[in-house]
Amino acid sequence: MKYTANRRNFLKLGLASIIGITVGKELLVKPAHAADLPQLTEDDPQAKALQYVHQAADSEKHCGNCALIQGNEGDEWRPCAIFPGKAVNTNGWCSAWVKKP
Repeated sequence: MKYTANRRNFLKLGLASIIGITVGKELLVKPAHAADLPQLTEDDPQAKALQYVHQAADSEKHCGNCALIQGNEGDEWRPCAIFPGKAVNTNGWCSAWVKKP
């Protein structure tokens, strides 16, 4: 599969990078563990704004293969750079989804 650079992906990655750097400074002091974080709910205002759902409609696009997911591979609930302080379901999806390189 060939990766094509376009403005939308550039902006998503740029926004995610800014958020990640901001959140990353906090995480250097105290690492976030998914078990310590509350689970993101679909009715959370930020989740609604980004159309987050616990179960992705497309099996090829889910939080588990998103470049923004953090934490340990294989965990069902993991931290995400887009939703600081909350854990997302690896089967979920939001409009900020970006495929891992």
